[in-house]
Order: sequence, then structure tokens, then C-alpha cells
Amino acid sequence: MKPTLAITIGDPAGIGPEIVAKTLSDPETYEICNPIIVGDGHAMQMGIKVARIGLKINTVISPSEAKYKIGTIDLIDLQNIDPQKIVMGKPHPMTGAASAQYVIHAADLALSGTVDAIVTAPLNKEAMHLGGYSYPGHTELLAEKSGTDDYAMMLVTGNLRVVHATTHIPFRDIATSLTSRRIETTIHIAHNVCRSLGIKNPRIAVAGLNPHSGDGGLFGDEETRIIQPAIDAGKEVGLIVDGPVSPDTVFGKAAGGQYDIVVAMYHDQGHIPVKLLGMKYDNATGQWGSVSGVNVTLGLKFIRTSVDHGTAYGKAGRMEGTANPQSLKEAIQLAAQMALTRK
Repeated sequence: MKPTLAITIGDPAGIGPEIVAKTLSDPETYEICNPIIVGDGHAMQMGIKVARIGLKINTVISPSEAKYKIGTIDLIDLQNIDPQKIVMGKPHPMTGAASAQYVIHAADLALSGTVDAIVTAPLNKEAMHLGGYSYPGHTELLAEKSGTDDYAMMLVTGNLRVVHATTHIPFRDIATSLTSRRIETTIHIAHNVCRSLGIKNPRIAVAGLNPHSGDGGLFGDEETRIIQPAIDAGKEVGLIVDGPVSPDTVFGKAAGGQYDIVVAMYHDQGHIPVKLLGMKYDNATGQWGSVSGVNVTLGLKFIRTSVDHGTAYGKAGRMEGTANPQSLKEAIQLAAQMALTRK
């Protein structure tokens, strides 16, 4: 039985509605899941127009009313957008608040068991804050909805999986925010998500924080003082954990198959290698030839995946219909896989 996925349209002023339309015009989407869209009817119609795709909208109250047929988008319309006030490609309180409300509604569907997972198109943090939702991003909003403190962000592209011990904090606060308990918790989260993907004995690498993992204390002592105790604790309960591995080599090793997942210490340490492998920019055309990568929030009471890119306001503002839906398609594929494994 195919899982039912609630898919949010993201910020209506960004590329979210366009990539949702393109993804739902692909028959493969319906082969792997039953997609129900959470958004606004005006925004979704605009996305269909920009994508230049002939899709109809079937407005429903709940997933049980959906048709789940190619050519028709089943939409839960929250009617929270004034089409006269939308300015494409610009952060605005109205669209920022709307994008957060889509996520909250989708999360409620997942918490009630009405859908098997949620998939989110990109929102803009500035717009969300302007709209009165003061969260650093999707991750923190969903963690609050789920009522969990032990959560983490994972990025996936190809066979490279990276889970973060810290995410949206200033760089100057990273070292003081890292604790052995937080890293140990992240190691267990990494182990569990690999098991949920069918990896029986996950091989986990923990990245160092400092150059050359501190090089015996020459460049910092966080590795011996904070990171190593967490690794040792994981080994004591039977987990396969290696590290601290020098951060300039660990991701190459993982991409090459030596590890199943890497625990990164901070946001950019984990994001840069994933986006380097998954996103390919062609300067000659000014287009992204590949926009691969999935963002997964781990530790929630429900499955949540997302695109690994932003709202692309510049592209959305031009309304040229060239936004790449690859990342959203991959997010749906992973959510469907995780939902089936959980079942």
C-alpha cells in the first residue's frame, strides 16, 4: 500500500508552488505515494501557470477526499493568501506566515496519523519572522510541534548522509554549544535513521571540530575533551563509531563508501560537502544543472523530509518557469521509503 504524504508548497513568493506543480505532473510521484498538497489555491494556480503545466486542482478538506490521480492536484486550501498582495521574489509577512501555517497543518495531519509523512518545499526565514513565527527554520518549528528536544538535521545526496550535532547558531557559539551528551545523542539518532533505511549495522563517522581533529591538542582540545567521550559511549553500547575523523577527509571517505553516515559538528561543516556533491551550477547558462539533496528532520514523532535548497527568490521573481524540482522529487522518494520501512 502506497504511503500518503502531505506536501507543503513553501513560501508562495518563492519557487515552491512551481516545483510542486512540476513534481505532481510526473507519473512516478503517484507510483510511489499518494500526495496531498497543503497550501493556498491562488498560490498553487500561479505555480501551475509558471510551470506551464496543465493540471487541475481538486480542493479537499482531508486526505480521505483526495483522488490521487495524475493530472489533478489534491489540495488542502488554507486560503491564507491575498493574491493582490503577493510580490514574487520578495519576503513578506503574509507569505512568511502562510508558509509556516502550511507546515503546522501538515504536522498536525502527521501527528493524528492521517498521513504517513510530510514533505516540505522551501520557506524563507526572514519572511517567516516577518510573519510572526520566530523560529530559526523548519527544524525547530517541527521539533516544537512534535514535543521533542532530541532532534537533528540530516542531509542526503547519493550515498552521502550527514547528521548535524548543531545547526542554526552563530559560528562563534559552536564550541561552547557542543557537549558530549549532545554528540552522543546525535550518534544514536544517526544509528537509528540508518536502521530505518534498511542498513543493519550502520558505520558511523564522527567529524572533528578543529583542523586535523585538533592534532593532539595543538589546534584545540574539543576532540579529546568533548567528542571522544561521546564516541566511547556509543561503542560501549555496541554501535560502530569511528572518530574523531579529520573534517577535511571524513566526507570524502563517506561518499566513497567507508561510512554510512557522518556526524558533523556544525551547519556549514555538513552542508558544504553535501551541496558540493549534489548541486551543479552551469555558468554558461546561468542555471543549476543538478539540484540534488534532501533535508530530513530526525527525532520527531513523524517522518519529515524537505528540499535541500531555499526559496530562490531571484528565480521566482522572474517567473521564468525554470526551477528544478529534482530535490523535491528526491525528498518525496525518501519520505515514501522511510514510511514504508516504518510500516
